Amino acid sequence: MPRAMQGRWSVLNDSEDIRRSEWNTNSPRSERSKTLFEEIRASIYNNDKEESSFWRPVLPWGGVFTIKAGRKAVSCIPLYVKINLKNTCTIDGFLMILYVILRDNQGFSRELAVFLGKQFVEYFLYLMDSCDYTTVKMLWIWDRMSKRQYRSEINQAALEIDLFGNEHENFTKNLENLMCTMQECLCSNWSCPARFQEFLKTTISISPPHTLPHRDPIQSAVDEFFCPKLVLCSELGCDGLREFSQRIFCHGPPPFVILNMQQWKSEELSYVPYHLALCQHRYLLEGATLFNKEEHHYSAAFQIDGCWIHYDGLRSDNLVLLQKPPELLLLSSLVYIRASDK
Repeated sequence: MPRAMQGRWSVLNDSEDIRRSEWNTNSPRSERSKTLFEEIRASIYNNDKEESSFWRPVLPWGGVFTIKAGRKAVSCIPLYVKINLKNTCTIDGFLMILYVILRDNQGFSRELAVFLGKQFVEYFLYLMDSCDYTTVKMLWIWDRMSKRQYRSEINQAALEIDLFGNEHENFTKNLENLMCTMQECLCSNWSCPARFQEFLKTTISISPPHTLPHRDPIQSAVDEFFCPKLVLCSELGCDGLREFSQRIFCHGPPPFVILNMQQWKSEELSYVPYHLALCQHRYLLEGATLFNKEEHHYSAAFQIDGCWIHYDGLRSDNLVLLQKPPELLLLSSLVYIRASDK
């Protein structure tokens, strides 16, 4: 179990060390001959045209988690604490896409482990393959998120954790420096009070072009995010020109990138590129997260072997094979994976 999680468990466990066996009491597991990813992939090829959904729910919305809270309160009788999870769609879609990416791309797990830790990545995959979905969410909440990113309260003798909010706050910003980029700038005025500056960004949030270009608007927006530029200096009392360098990834091209598309309207998304040029590397569209404003609910779509699957944790049949690529008009994000050099 990742150490950050152990620290949080100890508060509930009366400062006792949490044993892995206690952590796993929620769902007994048996050895599986196939990973969850292999089962989903097999269902695609064995799919009956009349039955397009996966045979059982995967990563359903919410969850109930129970842990032992220590034996000191009542002699010899362990006290159990129930944790109810609410509004988990702000992490569910990304967790589903992350799992598919890691299982479908050898080597990506090792790269991600540099930023999130080897223990975390291995345990995340293990829990997903074990169908222990509530524990997967607790792993993310208590190992990756800060307490200010969710609300928790005692409700009817149970701890309630509410993830209502924005998925980019709850997930994308917690990927450490995986997508961290740097851009330097220099003012032409030698008297500028801040002549040299360096800007770091840990996420990629792109804005739609002011005028739609003849070519792909999303590629144009990405180029604008990374390209050098020359603008008037904004420092007080300075009349110089500030030159920005080409933006680069601080740690090399990441295995996948998440484009924050929240500023885009549906009419600006008539075309979504399946290939993206990014810092002299080629990236391929892997999935997307979608946002329903009326219901304030996130869902996701991703592809396996060219077949698109829609995921919605609120539905009983929450993995549905699509007969054609989805219309990505309610985008919250686009997820691209780095293409192989082969």
